[in-house]
Parts: sequence; C-alpha cells; structure tokens
Amino acid sequence: MSAVNETLIRDVVAEVLGRLGGSATTTSKPSPAPSTPPTAPSSNCGCGTKKTSATNIALRGKFGVFQDANEACAAAQEAFLQLKQKGVAARRKIEEIVKSLAEKNAEAWGKLELDETKIGRLDHKIAKLQIIKLVPGVDWLRPDARSGDHGITLEEYTPFGVVGAVTPSTHSIPTLSGNIVNICAAGNSVVFNAHPGASRCAAAAVRAYNEAIYRETGIENIVCVIEKPTLDSFNAICKNENTRLLLVTGGPMVVKAAMMTGKRAICAGPGNPPVFVDDTCCPTRAAKAIIEGAAFDNNLLCIGEKQVFVLESVADKLMQRMSENGAVKLNSAQLDRLTKAAFTFKEGQGGGCAHASVNKDFIGKDPIVLAQAAGMNIPSGTQLLFAETDANHPFVVEEQMMPMLPIVRVKSVEEGIERSLESEHGYKHTAIIHSHDVENITAMARALDTTLFVKNGPSLAGLGIGGEGYLSFSVATPTGEGITNPKTFCRVRRCVMVDNLRIY
Repeated sequence: MSAVNETLIRDVVAEVLGRLGGSATTTSKPSPAPSTPPTAPSSNCGCGTKKTSATNIALRGKFGVFQDANEACAAAQEAFLQLKQKGVAARRKIEEIVKSLAEKNAEAWGKLELDETKIGRLDHKIAKLQIIKLVPGVDWLRPDARSGDHGITLEEYTPFGVVGAVTPSTHSIPTLSGNIVNICAAGNSVVFNAHPGASRCAAAAVRAYNEAIYRETGIENIVCVIEKPTLDSFNAICKNENTRLLLVTGGPMVVKAAMMTGKRAICAGPGNPPVFVDDTCCPTRAAKAIIEGAAFDNNLLCIGEKQVFVLESVADKLMQRMSENGAVKLNSAQLDRLTKAAFTFKEGQGGGCAHASVNKDFIGKDPIVLAQAAGMNIPSGTQLLFAETDANHPFVVEEQMMPMLPIVRVKSVEEGIERSLESEHGYKHTAIIHSHDVENITAMARALDTTLFVKNGPSLAGLGIGGEGYLSFSVATPTGEGITNPKTFCRVRRCVMVDNLRIY
C-alpha cells in the first residue's frame, strides 16, 4: 500500500471513529503481517497424519478476542479453512447459534451496549438484538443451473475467505451479529475492528459466540475482534494478505479510502433520509409512522426519518396528529436554544456562511435531554421533539441522529420533492413518502433514486420490520450492494459440463 493511501486511510478513519465520540487513538506501529501467514494445515497431507503448527497452537484459547490484528487475521484464516472442510452443515449451525444467542442475551447485551456507549434507548437496543432472526442465512444461497443441447452449467455462490469489517457505535452488537450471519452463511470468517466507543460490548458478544460455536463445531475463531481497536489495527487488517474483502461504514472519504486499499470493499455510506407528506395521505397514519421511525433508538438508525417536508394544506393537521401521538412541538425560542446547544458553528471559508457540526454530546440522547437544552419541560414518555424550520436549518441539512425532527412547509409537490432531493445530498440512501397519489410516489422515487424508498410506513419497514423484506444493519449504498445479505459476501463461480449430464 502506498504512503498516500495509508495516510488517506488514517485520516478518514480518524474522522469516522471520532464522529460519535469514540477515541481515534493510535498505538505503536503493529508488527507487519508475516510474509507467509500461518494457515490451517490440510486435513490430509497424504500420510494420514494431521499437522498443526506451533503458531496455530498459539492462536488457540482466544475465542476470537485478539490484541494483535495480524494474529486475528491468521486465526480467522485458519477458521475459514476449517469451515470449508466442515461444509454447509457447520454454516447452518453458526447461523443458528448467533440468532439464538442474540435473542437469549438481548436484555443483558442491550444494557451492556447502552452502559458503554451512553446513546440510544434500552428497549430499542434489546429489540435490535431480538430481530437478528430476520437476517437471511444459508437458505438465501441457491445455485443457478442451465441445461441445453451442449450439456449443463452450474453457477454457485462461494466464499472469499477472511472478511475485514468495521462496526459503528450506534448499533455495535446488532450490526456485528447480523454481519456474522451473512458473512458466515456465505462460508467466510470475519475480523472486526469495532468502534472504540463500543469495543467492550463487541468483544463480549464475540467471545460468547465463539465459545458456543467451538462447542458445537470445533471451530474456535470463526469471528475475531480486536479487543482495543485503533487506527493501526484497522490499517493492519486492511493490509493483511489473508483479508480478501472489506465491509466498512462511513462517509464519502471512507469509501474512497476503502477503494484505495486495492481490495474489494462493500461500503455502507452516510444517509440523511427525507420524508415528504402530501395532501392525499392519512395525517394520523403518517404522524404515527414518522414518530415510530424517527424515535427508534433516539434516531440512531441511518435509515431513520431526519427531516419532513409537508404541503402547507396538511401541515397543521400533521403536526397536530404528531402532538397527539407522543411528540412535543418546540416554539421558535426553544428551537434556537436547542440549535445552539446541539451544533457547533465554524466560520466559513472565504467569508462564507458558518458551517454547522453536530455536537456529539447530543447524539442519541433521550428527548428529555434535548428538552432541557431547549429550556422546556416535557411529559414523561415523550417519544420525539419536533419544530418548524426552513429548508436550510442545521437540523435539516445535517445527519443529526437525535430525537428531534424539523418540519418544513412546501407549496407544491414539485417543491417537496426538490427539497427532499437537496436535503438527501445525493447519498442515495433512504427516502420516505406519505401519499395515496401513485404519480406523486413515482415522481419522488425517480427523482431521489434511493436504495430504500418507503411508502406510507415508518422507515423501519424498509428493513422488514413492519414491512415485507429481510433485515440487515449494513446498507451498502455507495458501492451499490444495497441491504447486505449472504450473496453480498460471495464470489460467483461457474462449472460447465460440455455435451454430457443432460439426461433428456
């Protein structure tokens, strides 16, 4: 890897790790990856005796939790080769173990994550683990076969090997768990560099998963994690020759850095999902759906409703229905106080306007914390705050991840769609519409061209929660894979038999 690429990776990863309050620390430079990394021996070398290297023995007893990134990659490579030998049955067992443990430990792990990160809501941390059962697994992979005059052709989904992954602090254990199901169902192993602000809970879950997987399959390190993740450990995972595929989460610069590693990268980029409400919708249904999506885990989901554009003719009715269903409206003075607390403003370049940056101390906090900053009291059980703003307000422009929703009036459907497009910033992530007019729905779908487009429901429905579909906490928008599933982590291989095996 060139010095330029390495510097770029270091800079952008520092930005991502620091974004939600994690410490983007570095350590002394890790030992370089060995020129010939240790791998699991062949199960049969021809003499009938199995061989085990001393290095591999040293990697045992870790149950996936490592201090050194290169050791983690070596252990994951050995586990991948073991899984390859044990076949699809072992993949199914891993899927079963992860889903059952995530549900069984949902309360304990949800509390563990909240205690460490201090962001989000406990009931929703628990819920995110209880729904890991919705993540697709081994049965998602079905070969494609063709038969004709010249024989048969079979295309199969096969693994890459070791996958290097980065998890966020917003959904540490849920993202990690869903990724394990997808990645291991495809036949791979995985090494996680968790967000430093959520690394302890990630390590606890990885250890529990590996202990159970080892008992059932004999594979010890199919899932590895760096106990104290740093920029150096991320860099080492990227450079290690065992790592065949990357799964990263972050903004445009992170995507660029991942691409420059020279390895294939699946990139889950940023989002700033807009909602458009027209005058043909049911205001009550729209209000309930908007609150459900925007309030979930205090708006930490990347797909969560971040700003609402509503036709003037229905705006007052929508806001009234929101007030009747668990949301509280801020007046202009309260909004000003909250804005000053929730954002920092840096002077613009060349005399331009000051640029707003989200104050990480307010990300994922409960509505009562935001209300106190706004100088107001709110009823117990308030799900969400909202306020009227203009289209250029920081709460509209920034992906703020707080339970506070800006509401912007628009004069026409065309303006609503245009404002939605501007606020989404071309991320092509998620958009929501509440409308019973098929032409309006179609126009917005075409204009925004987002990976997820939800009609007449909460954003959660886009991940199969209250809507049809399947779940994943990694939505790959910049690289186009969309909602990740086992096929995302596979190579497609074709096997051709010429002029034979067609029996009719």
